[in-house]
Amino acid sequence: MPKVAKYLNKSRRVAANILFAVGCAFAWQGGVSAAPIEIDRIVAVVNNAVITEFELKTRVDQAVAQLAGQKTAQPPRRLLEKQLLERMITEKALMQVAEDTNIRFEGLALDRAIARVAQGNKMTPEGFRKALEAEGADFNAFREQIRTEMTIARLKEREVDNRLVITDAEIDNFLANASQVKDQVDEFRLAHILVLSPEGASPEKLAELKEKAEKALRELNAGADFVQISAAYSDTQNAVQGGLLGWRNEGQLPSLYSAALRDMKAGDVSPVLKSGNGFHILKLLDKRGKNVLTVIKQTHARHILVKTNEVVNDNDARNRLRLLKERIENGAKFEELAKLHSDDLSASRGGDLNWLNPGDTVPEFERTMDGLQPNEVSLPVQSPFGWHLIQVLERRDQDITEERKRLDARRAIRERKSEEAFEDWVRQARDRAYVEYRLED
Repeated sequence: MPKVAKYLNKSRRVAANILFAVGCAFAWQGGVSAAPIEIDRIVAVVNNAVITEFELKTRVDQAVAQLAGQKTAQPPRRLLEKQLLERMITEKALMQVAEDTNIRFEGLALDRAIARVAQGNKMTPEGFRKALEAEGADFNAFREQIRTEMTIARLKEREVDNRLVITDAEIDNFLANASQVKDQVDEFRLAHILVLSPEGASPEKLAELKEKAEKALRELNAGADFVQISAAYSDTQNAVQGGLLGWRNEGQLPSLYSAALRDMKAGDVSPVLKSGNGFHILKLLDKRGKNVLTVIKQTHARHILVKTNEVVNDNDARNRLRLLKERIENGAKFEELAKLHSDDLSASRGGDLNWLNPGDTVPEFERTMDGLQPNEVSLPVQSPFGWHLIQVLERRDQDITEERKRLDARRAIRERKSEEAFEDWVRQARDRAYVEYRLED
């Protein structure tokens, strides 16, 4: 990665100076200028963008309020200020990458996301907005926070997740290693502190960052609250929430974590762990096993699909299927009519959909299918794909433990790879950004 440039280029410096000038106002009385009154000031420059003191103060105030709501002792405000500024710099660098590559969430997409948050709180969007404002929160700032989270999630999906490849050999190896561990407790609930190290950091810088992590660990071992120490020292985006990682399968975790957790009990804190991304501290909140038999009810079904278009409307499709249903009831074979009349790829198989698991089909289809007896044919039912006649052939209880294990293994490997790769990608994006600090010590 290229080293951070020593000086702003001309356009960056001009932009920064203009923005700083805008942050000052001059009062005029009787044609004589009074002393300049500083309204806001720049505390950091990130490429061509800036972070202002007001933005930083707002973020710090939010974190303080959140820690107070969690009944967590607050770290010194100056320390919290520096940590949050680092996170804001990283966010700003990522948002600029997104802007440069045409990832944007505006208008309807953003409104829908906020509506989902409101729904999760059992409120209407307007009621949720009023509740936020009643608590003293700035709704526009909240909206911007949601936009940032959505943008970074999309960046992760595009730059990391879509490029991951999980092979069958990796899954086989994962399952083989898991089966060799007797009485394996294979899920952990974790919290995490990360002191990020820049790529190509000098030995002196690494020693400084390691001492920062060791200082955090000393405070934890002395009885300090993990959430408080996370807020004060960690470079993760959820540091104010205590760096919670939730429940993780051992296979989802880097081997560095797994090795440390193996001998830990709930409530224990790990020593400082060194990786390519920086220095880590883990807290094991809980652990559990999950080697259980998985049996589900499967349905063997087939269908005839009539799609609607400019020529075939809903009434036409429904009436065509009613006529087909009458023919089936009068002795016509379902599979022969499916081959002739179904608009689905399954038509060549007589409409056979094979064995279906719960959730394999859209809700409208599944609800109708679940209400049928074997060999019964449904009335025409509408789904997003068109209109269907559905026939249930048989049902069975199926043990999918091994299949579930392979799916869980694939998911675990993907999540582990994704987190490691995204941490590395974020660090590289942060290292590529020009950053100038203007926060006074």
